[in-house]
Amino acid sequence: MTVADGAAGTAAVDAVIDRVKRVYRSWGRSTPVSQMRADWDALFSRDIQAACIENVSAGGVSAQWIAAPGSRADKVVVYLHGGGFQLGSVVSHRDLMFRISQAAGCRVLGVDYRLAPEHRFPAPLQDALVVHDWLIGQGYVPSSIALAGDSAGGGLALCTLLALRDAGRALPVAAAVMSPWTDLSASGESYVTRSEADPIHQRPMILAMARNCLGADLDPRDPRASPLFARLQGLPPLLIQAGDRETVLSDATLFAAKAQAAGVTVQLEVWDGMIHVFQQFADELSEARAAIASLGDFLALHLRTRQTFNDKPEETAR
Repeated sequence: MTVADGAAGTAAVDAVIDRVKRVYRSWGRSTPVSQMRADWDALFSRDIQAACIENVSAGGVSAQWIAAPGSRADKVVVYLHGGGFQLGSVVSHRDLMFRISQAAGCRVLGVDYRLAPEHRFPAPLQDALVVHDWLIGQGYVPSSIALAGDSAGGGLALCTLLALRDAGRALPVAAAVMSPWTDLSASGESYVTRSEADPIHQRPMILAMARNCLGADLDPRDPRASPLFARLQGLPPLLIQAGDRETVLSDATLFAAKAQAAGVTVQLEVWDGMIHVFQQFADELSEARAAIASLGDFLALHLRTRQTFNDKPEETAR
């Protein structure tokens, strides 16, 4: 495990926290989910002039290609956004996906998987698998595909790997996840030990989101939704990043330990003083930029997007 020392001042982190809290405080019991989603998109959306953006139907699932200038088109990072399976979209995560495209040197395919309460689990997993099959049908091979995601999307990326493995399918070459939600029962000790340090996400809220996305029929420890409780043998190399202040920290550390015990190559980074999915605040936090750079290095290594002496030039996105 790597513990990354933070350099950002308390004021910068506090300013980020205040932005998020203002959105949360504006919601009440009568706030429709459509308004929450619009507010969440507005919180994180950025105008990215340099990005090449293309909407696409990936086997019937709404998705969006995001490409930084010069990024390779023969390699792809499939991105699964966070938001508790109820919020989030390619709009809220476009800036982060663009930065990942820059850092990894390849296109990113953001997936607008179906959300609760309209569509409960396993709808998000079904959509992720459809997108994977669509990419294979487009001529991508598993060694040219990596998965990435944050929070609920990070857990979904891991569930996607497990579903492909259990089906006997060839797996993407690697996965990089940020603050992954791997335990929908919220049983890890960090839900207690980090409860005062985490300014936003508390266990009752996490459990309420889990009930909303699972419904009455699915056990929160079902490994199809909570990969922490799955058998983890046979997964590709993983990068797991988390903040030291978040209640969801155990979801990252316990999963990493269990995966390593199962023989999986795992790179775990716990960033000192950082909150849940701090990478979304790259304009404000130097740690976020450093974490994205580390994530990009990991993906570039496994996707081989950076030219070596023996590589030939490949097609690039325009």
